[in-house]
Order: sequence, then C-alpha cells, then structure tokens
Amino acid sequence: MGHDATTGLTANMAVATCRNARRQGAGLVETSQAVEEALIDQFGTSRYVTGIPADLDLTTGRLEWINRGHHLPVLIRDGRWSSELQCPPAGPMGVALGLPVTVCHEQLQPGDRLLLYTDGVVEARNRKGELFGLDRFVDFVVRHHADRLTVHETLCRLTHAVLDHHDGRLEDDATVLLAEWRDTGQDDLMPWHSAVDSGAALDQEVAERRGDARPPPRRA
Repeated sequence: MGHDATTGLTANMAVATCRNARRQGAGLVETSQAVEEALIDQFGTSRYVTGIPADLDLTTGRLEWINRGHHLPVLIRDGRWSSELQCPPAGPMGVALGLPVTVCHEQLQPGDRLLLYTDGVVEARNRKGELFGLDRFVDFVVRHHADRLTVHETLCRLTHAVLDHHDGRLEDDATVLLAEWRDTGQDDLMPWHSAVDSGAALDQEVAERRGDARPPPRRA
C-alpha cells in the first residue's frame, strides 16, 4: 500500500472510491474516472495511483479491463506458456493527463490463470542487488501451475520465494493477485472447499466408530 502514511491514505481512498462506484453500477471507465476525481479533489495532482480495473464474467470467462498506468496482466495457459495482455495505457489515476481510456477484452479458456502484481514483487533485490525480476516471477508461477498446485498453494510458495530473495524484508509494497477461471467447478477453487470435505470425511469416520447412524452436523 505504499512507502508511508500518505501513500497508504492515497491507496485506501482509491480503493474505497472504486468500491463505491462499482456498487452504484459504474463501468470500468467511469470507476477509474471517479477514483481520479476523488484523488484530485483531495491532493490536487500531487498524488496518484496506478491500477488494472477489471471485470471477469465467471459464467463465460470474458475478461474486460483497462490499463491505468500499471504493470500489464500476465495470462498463463495450459501450464506451459505465458503472455502479457496488451492494452493502451491511459495513465495513472490522479494526474489528469486526459488520455483516452480503452476497454480491452480477452476470452479466457478453462484453466487459464490471470496474474496481476505490483512493482514491489519484481523489483525486490537481494543483498547482491539482483532483482527478483519479471522472468523469474512468471516462471515460478508457470512451473507451479504445471505441477498442478492450487492457486492458494502457489501464492503461498511465491510469497516465501520473494521474501527469501529479499532477506525477509521488503522495501516496497508487494501485492499479487492470481485468479483461475473454470467453466465448471468454480467452488473447488475456494480455499475452504477441501477443508470442508476433509472435515466432513472426519466426521463420518468418527460417527462410524461411535456407531451413530448419521454424523453430527458440521458448522462452518
């Protein structure tokens, strides 16, 4: 969320404005414009944020997004290759550049993973001054995707890899969003899904050992 309190305040204001606009039914372009207006009202043009406002239709897999001066999203497909999604940049929100905002589209395929990140991830340096880097970052995610690890396990291992590279302490915010789209079985991607299944199986085993006809209900 930034280097200091002012930067954190800027980011929080942007997120709150974005959520408010979306809840009122604003589209991606209107939402980014609302964020820009809120920041200019508060800070003039001295503070800004970058971002990739996006909308993914969970039924069809159609992705709509705009580029507000941020690192490009990375698409991972078939666990073997990756590509950066291209979209004309409209500039950061809060600097009033007046550039046109283009809504870009991408049709995801079942099993595709979408990777978004902040510069604190790829620009993390070790003691030798070596960057973690985009190539290492993407390769790490692709390899773990090929190994069929879940999104949550992949992110957990990625977090440790970035921190280890940076000796356990980051000098900038490091945020990663990794999303996977499936045409069916979306609930299987939820982190609690396997835990609930395991808990239900355990309840069943305990009930059988006790001789109960039915296991007691399990509460989430």
